[in-house]
Amino acid sequence: MKLTILGGGGFRVPLVYGALLTDRGEGRVTDVVLHDLDEGRLRAVARVLAEQAAAVPGAPRVTVATDLDEALRGADFVFSAIRVGGLEGRADDERVALAQGVLGQETVGAGGIAYGLRTVPVAVDIARRAARLAPDAWVINFTNPAGLVTEAMSRHLGDRVIGICDSPVGLGRRIARVLGADPKQAWIDYVGLNHLGWVRGLRIAGRDELPRLLADPDLLGSFEEGKLFGADWLQSLGAIPNEYLHYYYFNRETVRAYQQAEKTRGAFLADQQARFYEEMRDPGAAALAAWDRTRAEREATYMAENRESAGAGERDADDLSGGYEKVALALMRAIARDERTTLILNVRNQGVLSVLDDDAVIEVPCLVDSGGAHPVAVAPLPEHATGLVCAVKGVEREVLAAAESGSRATAVKAFALHPLVDSVNVARRLVEGYTDVHPGLAYLK
Repeated sequence: MKLTILGGGGFRVPLVYGALLTDRGEGRVTDVVLHDLDEGRLRAVARVLAEQAAAVPGAPRVTVATDLDEALRGADFVFSAIRVGGLEGRADDERVALAQGVLGQETVGAGGIAYGLRTVPVAVDIARRAARLAPDAWVINFTNPAGLVTEAMSRHLGDRVIGICDSPVGLGRRIARVLGADPKQAWIDYVGLNHLGWVRGLRIAGRDELPRLLADPDLLGSFEEGKLFGADWLQSLGAIPNEYLHYYYFNRETVRAYQQAEKTRGAFLADQQARFYEEMRDPGAAALAAWDRTRAEREATYMAENRESAGAGERDADDLSGGYEKVALALMRAIARDERTTLILNVRNQGVLSVLDDDAVIEVPCLVDSGGAHPVAVAPLPEHATGLVCAVKGVEREVLAAAESGSRATAVKAFALHPLVDSVNVARRLVEGYTDVHPGLAYLK
């Protein structure tokens, strides 16, 4: 079975390959094609993968390609993890937004809109090519903003594109661990959009254990989201929000922390990963050791500004292991082998949330089998959550419209309607600022 990884020179590709190395079953991935436009990054990542595979008999064969069509032909699965504009683009997204006093995070608010505007046209081109060159392939999208990009690709691939994210998985795992339960045995009632969802229940042997957690301030304060949001606020909500909702519920504090930080997250990662790729220019460097060291630092500093503003302290060691690669492997296995499983995924709504149309991509538990991912019916969201979901989905639709039409006015509308952008004039200045620094937004007229 052939897996093509788009963004194959990306830093987190070894996580996916490491997960593949653990799969010894029949019908497993035997060939991995890394596609990237940067040959130097491709070579660096290929070296890490070669060291990972050195002691593993029958490890998937790895080849590299800079031609997209060549990489897509014959693929059974396509894993899309591209970053249009690179980490330098992410740093620019943050800088332009913070200069206007609004959030520049890569998936939330102004930064997410800017990233989406330059990524959607590229993702749509990939989807069209995949539909033509690999019509039977399943596309797994991890490219951010994951829900928005998955929806853009679904207009050309239908249900054969599925978005994944490790945030809901990590959240469910932490809640189950605090409750003394096996995460694999828990049913997580999670619903929303990517990076905008809530856990409303966690059932173990048919019993909802979340009320027990919400009633205990000490338990609530013992894990990441409790430290981040505070026990009182979680009890008021009656649910556990995805960590990215901290940008909404504590926006002023987070923006201030980002403005006061020595470097933005994007600038930090750009510098950190530049050192890694530079180190890989030395043919004698230990590639896997250098990658492991860099990854540990990256994970430990994840959402550091949010935790600082909340006084949440350092991340727990158990939360530094990622997880999206395990979701990707479980998804591929379920489809390829009809190994039925349940995963929280980004898929078309299909009537699950009545406040959104059927084609809107949402993030909910799905039953997965050889026919793909099938969203499970969920209870309606409370009004406050419905309002946020509808507002952000409306913004995503304006981003898609702007990307399709090239309308600058529609791009301004997308920024202005976002709950975290508080002025039409700020929206206009954001579009000016982003088009000045991103050549990829020259299509907006």
